[in-house]
Amino acid sequence: MRLVSLALLAVSTIAISACGQAPQETPSQSSEASADAPPQIPVMGSERSILAFGDSLLAGYGLDDGESYPDRLEQALRARGVNAKIANAGISGDTTAAGLQRLDFTLKNQPVKPELVIISLGGNDMLRSLPPAETRANLEKMLERLKAQDIPVVLLGMLAAPNLGKDYAAKFNPIYPQLAEKYGAVLVPFFLQPVIDKPDLMQGDHVHPTAIGIDAIVAATVDDVADALPKK
Repeated sequence: MRLVSLALLAVSTIAISACGQAPQETPSQSSEASADAPPQIPVMGSERSILAFGDSLLAGYGLDDGESYPDRLEQALRARGVNAKIANAGISGDTTAAGLQRLDFTLKNQPVKPELVIISLGGNDMLRSLPPAETRANLEKMLERLKAQDIPVVLLGMLAAPNLGKDYAAKFNPIYPQLAEKYGAVLVPFFLQPVIDKPDLMQGDHVHPTAIGIDAIVAATVDDVADALPKK
């Protein structure tokens, strides 16, 4: 099952209107813009290995090569001078139970031990109305295993869809902040916040972010990831 974003579950009925073609820049305008752009920070230091572990929001569903969140995040980090190398271990449809089953195998098959793991799981649990207690237990086991290996984590949080009711939300929504605090993970409270209620940043299925939407999410989270990398 594809991971449905909470934008869909909010039942947005806004139609995406056709946009007129933007006027093209003249060569002189392009040159001026390039001259005004800040110089790119040179990539420095040893390679920083990061594992992006999760579902379709990391897998890059519906996007071209190089447009997934891990791809664009790697580019954003390198533009800041961080010699990042991000392995994309996102699988569309994964629940926290499926993630837990493959975590050890994925870690063992990395060329080098990751310096950081980014986790995006739990959305499919919520969409299937799985018990929040199961989601919490699976995420906690993953965080325990990573902490035991001294691997820091960035936890990409999710929120329960309003149509699931207040009782479900009261059990599901606290999972991410509580586990992040308990295990010292860096928390992104709601991973999809930059694209919610912005249909132009969502694909035609109103489910997954477009490439531009991914860029918006990267811009909102790149500092969290950079800060989570161990200092050298």
